Amino acid sequence: MILRPSREDVKVIGWGVGRVILGVGLIMTVPLAVSLLSTEWNAALDFLVGILACVVFWLIMELVCATERDFRWSHGLIVASGGWLVAMVFGAIPHYLSGHFKSFLDACFDLMSGYTTTGLFLLQDLDHASHGLNMWRHLLTYAGGQGIIVIALTFLFAGTAGAFKIYVSEGKEEKLLPNVLGTARAIWMISLTYLVVGSAFIWVFLLKEGMPVIRSALHSIWLFMGAWSTGGFAPQSLNLLYYHSFWVELVTLAIFVIGSFNFALHYAVWTGNRREIYRNVEVRSFATTILLGTVMLSIGFGKFGLFRGLGEFFRKGFYNLASAHTTTGNSTIYSVSFLREFGFIAMWAVILVMAIGASACSTGGGFKGLRMGIVFRYLRGEVRRIISPETAVVPEKIHHVRDVWLDDAMVKGAMFIIICYVVIYALGAMLGVLYGYDPNVAFFDAVSAGSNTGLSAGLVSPLMPAALKVYYIFAMWAGRLEFMSVIALFSFGGALLRGRKAGRKAR
Repeated sequence: MILRPSREDVKVIGWGVGRVILGVGLIMTVPLAVSLLSTEWNAALDFLVGILACVVFWLIMELVCATERDFRWSHGLIVASGGWLVAMVFGAIPHYLSGHFKSFLDACFDLMSGYTTTGLFLLQDLDHASHGLNMWRHLLTYAGGQGIIVIALTFLFAGTAGAFKIYVSEGKEEKLLPNVLGTARAIWMISLTYLVVGSAFIWVFLLKEGMPVIRSALHSIWLFMGAWSTGGFAPQSLNLLYYHSFWVELVTLAIFVIGSFNFALHYAVWTGNRREIYRNVEVRSFATTILLGTVMLSIGFGKFGLFRGLGEFFRKGFYNLASAHTTTGNSTIYSVSFLREFGFIAMWAVILVMAIGASACSTGGGFKGLRMGIVFRYLRGEVRRIISPETAVVPEKIHHVRDVWLDDAMVKGAMFIIICYVVIYALGAMLGVLYGYDPNVAFFDAVSAGSNTGLSAGLVSPLMPAALKVYYIFAMWAGRLEFMSVIALFSFGGALLRGRKAGRKAR
């Protein structure tokens, strides 16, 4: 028998979501300040409206959902998944008011793309967007990389015993410090330090290219945020192709590769454990799959005589492959080039590394290197068991910050998530084919959305069917949260509609 959630359950969830939306309102103060400093009065008004809406919603939740109960696991899962959907709606307010979107659905699409660090966008006339709107877009993906729940934990959930339940529900599994609030703040310390250093490098090279001081400073911050969060947003519609700078491409490549690794790995290296860089299963998995992808890319290019020079291969080929593997979405080519120039083998090399994705508990999406490592070690163990004597015990372990012995529960969990990703990739591809898109393009963009990558082969545009926009929003959301909290939200909704009250006997 399914029990209907109690009123107190709903209050706890409502209170938590209210805090998340207050966090969204707090983030909006940054693009508001940029708009005011840039004398962009219309944009400033858009953000004031958005902030006011967030604060009003938070106050209503504080009054209506006041409760003494703390979070259970189910509450944390629902606050994470439901909070992202509500945050999408409120965050889309200044987007829609800017006049750069065909509909509110398009604005919501871009918000979810930013929160989930995907990088696909439907914003029109990006090259003439205001400084405030560009700051908001890139701040979204930067904040989304750390997790909007992490933001709320950092400032708004202090003293809450159930904080760890909310933290884990956003697709993160590890605490860097014994206290989860300390973990959230450590993540921000790492990210902000890289922000200062990485932006400074990009700024120098943009100045070298002749860009004015203020404009290059803003672009350097935005490019760093897009690369570090593996979000792929850029202030120009041509993305990295706009800059025509080898050095900007090289620095952003380094930033998004570093940003794609697990925050636990970052923390281990920061605290002196540098051996973890080459011992970690995710680093080894990434090195193996990027090598295989590069071989496929080389074969594909060689067949068509494309990008033969080493410099051209690096800038037009390897850069986009690495961007895909880290689920970043920064690109140095036109989107139609994936289909018209790369050819079948090279295009599918990009699709496969997008599907695999980056590291667990990082800013990236996809299967994750950790799960690929678990599956590989499990299969290797099965082969060893077959050729070993029947009485032999053949344990398998992986090294991920520490040595972890594989068990059936871990392997089944990894396989379940991988299967979920395959399903959303396949469903998105089939939907694209049903609407008449080339199967390769449909699969490319479906994998890009589900793995939170952001590269496009030309399908994603403001003119795409509304049903595809809605499905891609779902795929980006489910892929970023890694399904469990999404399943919990749907189960909660079903229990509200069909569950029985506690204490009521079934007939």
